[in-house]
Amino acid sequence: MQYDAKNAEEYLEMLEDDWRKKKLLAIRQMIFSYAPELEEVIRYKMLNYGKEDNYIFALNAQKHYVSLYVGVIEKIENAEALLAGYNYGKGCIRIKKSIKMEDTGLAQFIHKTVDMWRAGEDTSC
Repeated sequence: MQYDAKNAEEYLEMLEDDWRKKKLLAIRQMIFSYAPELEEVIRYKMLNYGKEDNYIFALNAQKHYVSLYVGVIEKIENAEALLAGYNYGKGCIRIKKSIKMEDTGLAQFIHKTVDMWRAGEDTSC
């Protein structure tokens, strides 16, 4: 789904108050609790996280899942184990209603991605 929001606050207000919003807010918290220095902006009609035009995550509520876009899935050591239970592709992790994020390695995956970005490593596709 696309949300025609001008900023993050407006985007969050536009979301329906359902499981997708809860999961999106939980992922957002995972990102900010580990990387408070990241800026949150709207790009391509979704939330994006990075700094100075160097974005490492995008987050969007879709109709049947929440998407976490990241360009480095295959570059993260042990990504397959950390993302066990998720449906994911080259650069998109799909978080469905049934998944219990607290029982997965998603937070660890986010931490490893942020660590790469902080070290100046390539986090693009």
